[in-house]
Amino acid sequence: MRLLYYNGDGDFSLAEFFKSAIPEYAILSHTWEGEEVTLEDLQNGTGTKKAGYEKIRFCAEQAKRDGLQYFWVDTCCIDKLNSAELTEAINSMFRWYRMSTRCYVYLSDVSGTSVNIDDLAWELPFRKSRWFTRGWTLQELIAPTSVEFFCRESKRIGSKSSLEQQIHEITGIPKSALQGASLSQFSDKERFSWIQPRQTKVQEDKAYSLLGIFDVRMPLRYGEGMANAFKRLEEEIDKFNKCLQDLRLSDPRDDKTRIEDTKGGLLDGSYHWVLETSDFQRWRDDQQSRLLWIKGDPGKGKTMLLCGIINELEKSMSKTDILSYFFCQATDSRINHATAVLRGLLYLLVNQQPSLISHIQKKHDHAGKSLFEDVNAWIALSEIFTSILQDPSLRSTFLIIDALDECVVDRSKLLDFIVQKSFISPRVKWVISSRNWPDIEERLERAGHKMRLCLELNPKSVSAAVSTYVKYKTRQLADEKGYDDRTREAVLQHLVSNADDTFLWVALVYENLKNVPRWKTLAKLKEFPPGLDLLYQRMLNQICESDDADLCKQILAIVSTVYRPITLMETTSIIETLVDIANDHKSLAAVIGLCGSFLSLREDTVSFVHQSAKDFLTKKASKEILPLGIDDVHHTIFSRSVLAMSNTLRHDIYGLRTPGISIDQVKQPYLDPLVALQYSCLYWVDHLLECQTRKDTIKDLKDSGFVYSFLRQYFLYWLEALSLLKSVSKGVVMIKKLEDLLFDESPGLHDFIHDARRFAVSSRSIIEEAPLQVYCSALVFAPEKSIVRETFEKCIPSWIQRKPRVETYWNAMLQTLEGHTREVTSVAVSRDGKQIVSGSWDNTVRLWDTSTGQLVLPPFEGHTSGVRSVAFSPDGKLIVSGSYDRTVRRWDVATGQQLLPAFEGHTDRVNSVSFSPDGKQIVSGSWDRTVQRWDAATGQQLLPAFEGHIDRVTSVAFSPDGKQIVSGSYDRTVRRWDLDTGQQLLPALEGHTSEVSSVAFSPDGKQIVSGSWDNTVRLWDTTKGQLVLPALEGHTSGVRSVAFSADGKQIVSGSSDNTVRRWDAAIGQQLLPALEGHTSGVSSVAFSPDGKQIVSGSYDRTVRRWDVATGQLLLPALEGHTNRVTSVAFSPDGKQIVSGSSDKTVWRWDVATGQLLLPALEGHTSGVSSVAFSPDGKQIVSGSSDKTVRLWDAATGHQLLRALEGHTQGVSSVAFPNGEHFPTLHVSNSWLVDGTTKLLWLPTGYRPTCEAAWGMVVALGHASGRLSFLQIQQGLKHVI
Repeated sequence: MRLLYYNGDGDFSLAEFFKSAIPEYAILSHTWEGEEVTLEDLQNGTGTKKAGYEKIRFCAEQAKRDGLQYFWVDTCCIDKLNSAELTEAINSMFRWYRMSTRCYVYLSDVSGTSVNIDDLAWELPFRKSRWFTRGWTLQELIAPTSVEFFCRESKRIGSKSSLEQQIHEITGIPKSALQGASLSQFSDKERFSWIQPRQTKVQEDKAYSLLGIFDVRMPLRYGEGMANAFKRLEEEIDKFNKCLQDLRLSDPRDDKTRIEDTKGGLLDGSYHWVLETSDFQRWRDDQQSRLLWIKGDPGKGKTMLLCGIINELEKSMSKTDILSYFFCQATDSRINHATAVLRGLLYLLVNQQPSLISHIQKKHDHAGKSLFEDVNAWIALSEIFTSILQDPSLRSTFLIIDALDECVVDRSKLLDFIVQKSFISPRVKWVISSRNWPDIEERLERAGHKMRLCLELNPKSVSAAVSTYVKYKTRQLADEKGYDDRTREAVLQHLVSNADDTFLWVALVYENLKNVPRWKTLAKLKEFPPGLDLLYQRMLNQICESDDADLCKQILAIVSTVYRPITLMETTSIIETLVDIANDHKSLAAVIGLCGSFLSLREDTVSFVHQSAKDFLTKKASKEILPLGIDDVHHTIFSRSVLAMSNTLRHDIYGLRTPGISIDQVKQPYLDPLVALQYSCLYWVDHLLECQTRKDTIKDLKDSGFVYSFLRQYFLYWLEALSLLKSVSKGVVMIKKLEDLLFDESPGLHDFIHDARRFAVSSRSIIEEAPLQVYCSALVFAPEKSIVRETFEKCIPSWIQRKPRVETYWNAMLQTLEGHTREVTSVAVSRDGKQIVSGSWDNTVRLWDTSTGQLVLPPFEGHTSGVRSVAFSPDGKLIVSGSYDRTVRRWDVATGQQLLPAFEGHTDRVNSVSFSPDGKQIVSGSWDRTVQRWDAATGQQLLPAFEGHIDRVTSVAFSPDGKQIVSGSYDRTVRRWDLDTGQQLLPALEGHTSEVSSVAFSPDGKQIVSGSWDNTVRLWDTTKGQLVLPALEGHTSGVRSVAFSADGKQIVSGSSDNTVRRWDAAIGQQLLPALEGHTSGVSSVAFSPDGKQIVSGSYDRTVRRWDVATGQLLLPALEGHTNRVTSVAFSPDGKQIVSGSSDKTVWRWDVATGQLLLPALEGHTSGVSSVAFSPDGKQIVSGSSDKTVRLWDAATGHQLLRALEGHTQGVSSVAFPNGEHFPTLHVSNSWLVDGTTKLLWLPTGYRPTCEAAWGMVVALGHASGRLSFLQIQQGLKHVI
């Protein structure tokens, strides 16, 4: 940032400052006029004669009067000729104005003669000032804390604060925004309205001037037009809003309000004492004291104390300060884990300083909501949080976390994080609270610069606060119940003498007394014993003696067992007695009220009034609440959940009807049938697992039982519901949990669940995206003998009249992981089988969850060229990748961060990488003909390099004992190396007649397998260095990869011939033949004029015909081309087929006989790319890579005209005009579409390389050589 200052000559000089060293400064706001002083003018000393120089002088003198040495003026402190600097300046402008100590608004069109504060003459010129109509001045008005207005003669008119009413009326901007309220409080629509009446000289600036108002950054593109600029701005805002929406688990501000309401409101006198303690004041005032820990026993008012501290900080802190907080609650699974704490704190941080979203945005753009929810969410969030704490632009911040003892999941991680980060920034202060738990104390002992405030060590203050609370509650009771003085005094004395300095005890007695008739109050007082446990026991005794004892105990048992607080409507699905009053909200609330004061009800959510209440019931009163044990309650929740789902779930439960409607387009119906089922849908399996050993549960898991019956009738409806609840991945995990159960006596259920997992995993991504595709794409493309498909065949929409031919059974492929933007070159599976890593030509490494198929972390970026090889370390904590950028890089599996340094030493592309069995070394092979070793921990190169290959190294691997390395090379040899000596073990393994592409050791280390571009697989004895068996032959193209099975009995090989083949390692025989159709990719397909036949051309050089009705291949294949067939077409009468080929020829074929019609049409000098018949069938047109179009006589084969020249590149497509047939059915972005309506999502294996449609029949040609047919019914397409 450049700033101006007065130099010793009475003139101005420029100084440059960086973020951490910027001094206090004043800033000028004005409207640009004719002669403004530029940076170049100042540097050359030529600006003094310009009219704008007077504004600079005014700003300098006013700053001097205000005691400020430095000042900033936009005309001359930015180099506008430097586009990078201009972009950075415009993106930083709002922040620069906000950071300023004073902002001076110079109104050149308001004259001093009209400025007289004592009368109203000044107001009209002020209101009409051009300054209020300009776009850039909007942020200059809102951003600074201090804004002062001056007339042309430099006379002060007033300030933003003194002129607030007038400014509000002139601009329409809310007063709170003028006062410095966080702009995130105002909707996007409202903020856009502030710029609407304003103008800018350059049209794009109307959008760019809002960057600070929305706190987003984006590159400037002058010349794009205002519409495009606003479009880009809105896209950035939408990305911000989506990221914030996904980050939000719960709004801590709402949690605070709920807690205060549940506890009867926040009483000032109950917390003010803490503000006067030396511990609090030292924490607040001493820059070195950054962590305040407030600890105390249950019910001592810690939570309300923190609520009070939050309120006081909000009143006293600067408008630019940030306050973020979080309330842990053990009884609510949404907010009882460490990840939730970081999400809540981040949510409020970003809400108040939106620019911090940049720390989250990049990862979120790749991973979406899963960034915050998957198994590595804690790692990702803690890294994001750390980077925010280290951000120099982070404003002074207060972070408050309540009830660390109620952080049930990963509390130790959270405590360690707080300890480590509490001293990372002097601008950040922490307040935390917890019970007096030794494990918390032990971890917090390691924190430096901390203050400890123990409530038990402040008995007088706590006692006084409780007394104030007692008086307040007694007064409330007296007013509500109409107590006389005697009763009021008796209540007061009883509460004071028995409260034991415990707020919760007072609150519980107050709730009980509210339900006691006034005339019974004195008699009942003695029944409220001192101490929480005694009071809880008394409350429970009352429930047990009531007429509704069984119902209340059942409710308490359910609420103490569920995994998160449930809503009133959800209770009706789980508690049978409440079904009849499901639509009677008041009665449901009244029933919850029968449970004494154990439960609270807020916003229709039922939860325990305090964690200590749940602890009492489950640990000290379990015989009354859980007489048959907690297993019984789990079974009740499980069985009631399944019953509720069976009674409610149905086909297209929201009535969406449209098969391609996306989840983002779904609107929740007013009477949402899933409201009562949410908990049941998400947790029924978990409750089943908790009671699986019970006799009745074992019965439920029989083939004749409850579970099998439910799945056979409602499995697809359940998946649809999970999609609508945005929880399909959770459903996949639930099915996997079911599959892990033992079903020795339930073969039918076992088979169904196994099939259901395959079904859910394979179609997860589309069911997440479009709920109703569970009945369309998921079923249609499931194998014919899939149990789920056979069971729910009736659910396939009737408008899908002809389905594609699919596999008979599920094959070995579990799922397709999509995300890379270019070819995948290498994959590896972690040792525990839970993760997959992939490398790609898109320069990235990606990590996938094998259970759900989801991306675990954003792509690992760092390589500057394609990634050629990836591998896991043996312990699964590291990934190594080798790239054509000549480097080997390591990545932390938990965080996705690259571990520096990158391994640099190869002088050419890295082809292969591998870890040693102990994980201590990494080996890499390269085009530079060497094999290199590296220390996996330090990144140091281990010498010597293994040299001996005379051509590029393609593959490397360690022996199982880690003593040898094997390498394969383009020099056609396989070589072995001794790890200790670095010497090559002779002899080299020779025999391949082309490049070796892949090598691997057998599990026992006694054999090596190699694959080669000579189409063979060879097996070698590691001791003798000899070939064990004859070459394993069968592949018709180069072998790309080889590996042994875990037991060493089989070898698997993958080839460029599109097949994977298995071999018996003992005898070398191929296991199972490969399947054949076209033997290479299909390049072109076309329908016959009557729609009864399809013709296809392929890279396998053949043309084939297919019967549309049966899908059968019509023989013979049309053979003759000597290179790949690129284009095919039928003549209009259906009697001839024409084909074009990369062999430069066009051929005609007789459809009836399959015979070639001579002569071949020759003349193109390069491959033919497209062919077509004229509408009358008399002519053929062809286009070619030789940049020409040629016209031929269809009867004689003679060329009719000279070549049509003019194209500057190869011709890709040709056609004659024909208005008779315009099919609306086509493929677009992985969807089969009718016009613009999405009908059917196509899995990766069914996405075509070419397509042809006739009416409502479509033929799809695939890279595998297969063809698929689909026929769709005319008319409306609904799922039911």
